Amino acid sequence: MFFSFELKDFIDILWVALMLYYIFRLMRESRSLNVFVGIMIFVIVWFFVSQILEMRLLGSILDKLVSVGVIALIVIFQEDIRKFLYDLGAHQRVRTIVRFFSPKKAEENDKTALKRAIIPIVMACMSMSKGKVGALIVIERHISLSDIVSTGETINADINQRLIENIFFKNSPLHDGAMIISHQRILAAGCILPVSHNLDIPKDLGLRHRAALGMSQESDALSIIVSEETGGISIAQHGQFRLRLSAEELESILTTQMDLQ
Repeated sequence: MFFSFELKDFIDILWVALMLYYIFRLMRESRSLNVFVGIMIFVIVWFFVSQILEMRLLGSILDKLVSVGVIALIVIFQEDIRKFLYDLGAHQRVRTIVRFFSPKKAEENDKTALKRAIIPIVMACMSMSKGKVGALIVIERHISLSDIVSTGETINADINQRLIENIFFKNSPLHDGAMIISHQRILAAGCILPVSHNLDIPKDLGLRHRAALGMSQESDALSIIVSEETGGISIAQHGQFRLRLSAEELESILTTQMDLQ
């Protein structure tokens, strides 16, 4: 019998190739590339022994290892799997479908409250930028940051320019941590964020930028950074930086992104 190659076989191979490529990218970003290569070598050996050579004893042993190994991989790479599922759910088309079935908000009230929340943040960032006061502000969006909030001091106050500046004042006990804003309120300050281990981050960016990038890699939060060295204002979102922002650019981004809450 001759091997028949149909369109569905091509689609099958294409999907497997795309899946392997995406897994390869995740492993490379998380510095687990060697683990990925080792897994691929084991899978090739398992397939060769079980399907081609048909070695029953060795094949059955490898089958058991594969069945147990799947559970072990889920435990080891739970953060990478979580990121993959988040990226899938946060895809633009998926978000459009979700919003289509979600109840609509009262637009006039939302715009008024949004403007009252954005202006103090922008003004505080510009003031701290001029004085080269370091700051890290994280704005919660769709994914809850309750675990991050619990690492800091609860504030639960309206967004206020002077309050933001006082929290990040150099002698303040909370100035080294991150401020968390949710539903247009300051929930907490002095919070501890996960630090990104991405090796592609420019050397001139400090720990605040790494923490902001790490937060953006694990959630859909919007992280605003004011550099203590240069006074530059940056934003980290979806694992990417937007550096050296002006007041107009910062306000535009906040207006777009905070409106999605």
